[in-house]
Amino acid sequence: MKKYLNVFNFKQKVAYKTEVLSGLTVALALVPEAVAFALIAGLSPLTGLYAAFVMGLVTSIFGGRPGMISGATGAVAVVIASIAISHGPEYVFATVVLAGIIQVLAGVLKLGKLMRLVPHPVIFGFVNGLAVIIFMSQLDLFKDASDNWLTGQSLYIILGLVLLTMLIIWGLPKLTKALPASLVAILTVFGIVVGFGIDTKTVGDIASIQGGFPPFHIPSVPFSMDTLALIFPYAAIIAGVGLIESLLTLNIVDEITETRGRGNKEAVAQGAANILSGVFSGMGGCAMIGQSLINISNGARARLSGIVAAVALLAFVMFGADLIEQLPMAALTGLMIMVSIGTFEWASLKMFNKMPKSDVFVMVVVTLVTVFLHNLALAVLIGVIIAALVFAWDNAKRIRARKSVDEKGIKHYEIYGPLFFGSVTAFNEKFDILNDPDEVIIDFKESRVVDMSAIEALNKITERYLKVGKKVHLRHLSPDCQKLLKNADKIIDVNVIEDPNYKVVVDKV
Repeated sequence: MKKYLNVFNFKQKVAYKTEVLSGLTVALALVPEAVAFALIAGLSPLTGLYAAFVMGLVTSIFGGRPGMISGATGAVAVVIASIAISHGPEYVFATVVLAGIIQVLAGVLKLGKLMRLVPHPVIFGFVNGLAVIIFMSQLDLFKDASDNWLTGQSLYIILGLVLLTMLIIWGLPKLTKALPASLVAILTVFGIVVGFGIDTKTVGDIASIQGGFPPFHIPSVPFSMDTLALIFPYAAIIAGVGLIESLLTLNIVDEITETRGRGNKEAVAQGAANILSGVFSGMGGCAMIGQSLINISNGARARLSGIVAAVALLAFVMFGADLIEQLPMAALTGLMIMVSIGTFEWASLKMFNKMPKSDVFVMVVVTLVTVFLHNLALAVLIGVIIAALVFAWDNAKRIRARKSVDEKGIKHYEIYGPLFFGSVTAFNEKFDILNDPDEVIIDFKESRVVDMSAIEALNKITERYLKVGKKVHLRHLSPDCQKLLKNADKIIDVNVIEDPNYKVVVDKV
């Protein structure tokens, strides 16, 4: 058998054994989370499993990031919970389809490039918060049905199995990488539990996963404007949250693998997957950072692992439910705890004294919002807004003006730094209109006119010089600044006087 296989001509060589074994490991890890997220949304477990199958298969084949895993996620479950309770699963399916359409449009319109606006401290905060959430979500295993912490023998058994799983995942790669350590850990703990007849919580204790092939049907909802008005807000939030999580996960996997995914292609694939998920009785979803990191840490780098994971998951549901339901939750918990440890950016803690205070603040805020509100999209949005305001404040302070008078008695103002809404006040303070000579040149060679506030500032400063009978020239305006001034001339009176030497722009008087 050849060691390498080219799958579906995706121009990506893959290690066959590594991809298949990693896919099986991911499939096992997908089961309890898909079931749990479906229950959170108030839906049947199969709704989450079907979503994980459809999302995983479609994005693995057509997505923009080989090796990344998609499925049913908690972020989507939280959004659809209220409409599931109030209107039932059919409205959930319709909402997911509409969310998919929005995501496809976002990909077609190439809005994936907006991820460039997400600063690194925001990504650090997002990843650290997500690591904490993954860890905290595993603590439920150590509680009983009454939500009390376990004690005595029950606690020691689960704790021992979890630690054994973690030890194998940590130590096996130091001895051999022939098999994925996470799969070996799950099978080892499973063998110990079955072999010694240990009484511990299993996947089957959460819910039954027995089912058939996902049934196809068009969501049974009225096709009316009232329905659209009802589901659109939920669909828009699902689309936004799904794209943010997916594109951030894509960036993280890019950094780990030192390769580059395609954000817009991933957006289209996520949208198509959600559309199909909705018509195949799934709750929808997006990229899953935990399962993606399991896959990448196992050495998977191509599409085959995701395809295997999706197909294996469906096989579990259709043919292997009885076996999979016997898997001890301790093994899967140990796996996810190791994922949370690997996800956390420990290096970010060492950078606290080296990073700007504003970046540290952004990172901490995003982490706290992610952990306490469990709203990843809101956390990222808050982080981007804070980072943008800090950037605007820093640039507002950087505008300067070098002043000089030449041999002809003309005063020159050489402007440095961007002229925009934040720097307008400082810009206006640079000029001594009453004491300046009769002719003034404002040089923008080292500056840019950025927005309408900057245009209005130019308008006012030239008006003030004109009122006292003095002549102003604007020199070295860049082509985009000239275009901006030309467009704004229809809105406000831009007092730009012809520069006889440079012919930069001509006033349309």
